[in-house]
Amino acid sequence: MIGRLRGTLVEKHPPHVMVDVHGVGYELEVTTSTLYRLAPLGEPVTLHTHMVVREDAQLLYGFIEKRERELFRELIRLNGVGPKLALALMSGLEVDDLVRCVQTQDTSALMRVPGVGKKTAERLLMELKDRFKAWETLPGMVALMVEPQLEVTVLSAQNDAVSALISLGFKPQEASRAVSAVQEEGLSSEDMIRRALKGMG
Repeated sequence: MIGRLRGTLVEKHPPHVMVDVHGVGYELEVTTSTLYRLAPLGEPVTLHTHMVVREDAQLLYGFIEKRERELFRELIRLNGVGPKLALALMSGLEVDDLVRCVQTQDTSALMRVPGVGKKTAERLLMELKDRFKAWETLPGMVALMVEPQLEVTVLSAQNDAVSALISLGFKPQEASRAVSAVQEEGLSSEDMIRRALKGMG
C-alpha cells in the first residue's frame, strides 16, 4: 500500500496529476481543492495517498492534507459510494463544508454535486451522521456549534453564488475559486456573484 508520495510535480491534467519520484512517474487522481493548492509544475510536492487495487487497474488517489484522505476513506466505506463519487463530493465541497452539511443534515448542498440526487443525499447524510461525531473538533466547527444558523446561512449563500456562476457557463472549479476569493462575512449570494464576476472579468 502506498501511503505517501514525495517528488516533483510534472503534469497537471485535471483531475489527474503526475508526480516524479526518483524517475518513476506516479499518476494520481486528486480533488479540486488539492489541485488548487498544488505547487507549480517542476516544484516539489508531498501527497497523502490512498491506493485502490482492482482486477483491471491499480488506482492512486492523492490529497494535500491527511484529513482529506481520512474523509475520502470514510466516504468509500459507505454503501454505494465508490472513489469516483467520493472525489466528486470532496471536489464540490471543502472538508469543513461537507462536515457542516452532515451535522446540519443539509441535503440541498449535497444535491449540487453532480450525480447526487435527493434520495442519495438523504441516505449519505444519515449514514455519515454517526461516523462524523469525531469530526466535530475540526477547525471551524466551534463556530458552527455556537451559532449554527449563521454558519448554515453563510454556507448556503456561498453555494448559491457558485451555482449561479456555473449556470452562467463558468467551470465548477473556476466558480468555486472566484467565490472563495471574494467571500466576506455578511455578504449575500448576489453580492458574492457581483464581486466574483468583477474579479473574473
